[in-house]
Amino acid sequence: MRNDLSIGEVAKRIGLSVHALRLYEREGLLAGEVRRDDRGRRVYSDWDVEWLANCVKFRASGMPLATIGRLAELVRAGSGNEAERLELLRAHRLRVAEQLARLHDCLDLIDTKVASYEKHLAAGASGDPW
Repeated sequence: MRNDLSIGEVAKRIGLSVHALRLYEREGLLAGEVRRDDRGRRVYSDWDVEWLANCVKFRASGMPLATIGRLAELVRAGSGNEAERLELLRAHRLRVAEQLARLHDCLDLIDTKVASYEKHLAAGASGDPW
């Protein structure tokens, strides 16, 4: 990846719209200042793209925008606050792990029902297998 990517190039690479990228900037979710070229257009570095790609994954995992914003604020502040960053990430990890456990429980139920219906249909049984 090269430096000085346009907002359109970044949006395409990370799967967000240009509008969403502008929103991320307005909400303070970027860990660095958005640079501008000589014509005033936003330009992003490889590091910006990596940060934004992480933000997309954080959002996909259910991390609130406020938490991403706080994490970005801490990163912008530089070293010395790593313990707070770690606490934010640990708390979110716990929420994701709990969500995964609930989803695994749901998947187990679905697998049981699928097996039941497959057995019912393979046997040519009548009636409702529920």
